[in-house]
Amino acid sequence: MSWDLPHPHVVSIPVLPADIDEYRHVNNAVYVVWLDRAAWSHSTALGIPTELCLQLDRGMAVVRTVVTYLRPALDGDTVEVATWIVPSDSRLRVQRRFQLRRQGTGETLVRAQVDYACIELSTGRPTRWPPEFRERYVELPDVAIAAAALPAL
Repeated sequence: MSWDLPHPHVVSIPVLPADIDEYRHVNNAVYVVWLDRAAWSHSTALGIPTELCLQLDRGMAVVRTVVTYLRPALDGDTVEVATWIVPSDSRLRVQRRFQLRRQGTGETLVRAQVDYACIELSTGRPTRWPPEFRERYVELPDVAIAAAALPAL
């Protein structure tokens, strides 16, 4: 029941009836929305809320998403969505790992990786990170070590 990496930022999300598809489990597209919700929550906790991004005219845009679905979330579940910033040598890109677990059992439902690029919001063009991003979007040393041992998604 442990997390894949140390020091997760965790958001608990109840499964709502609107999340359930015709197969009576959470639709795959909903998981991507949950990843986004956890990433925004983590960015805000790091001191990079939406308001700052708008003020700086900078933001992180999704470049690539890889999702591995292991088990379905079901109606009535609460899902814990954990995220981490993992090592990147770029001043343009950042990568996050995610792990989604069923609250109560700790069973891993989904693992994901999302790559982001910094953009100028007004033009959509890639740009280097502003100092505020460089100061806050840093991986923790023990997360970097543990992430190196994870298999690729």
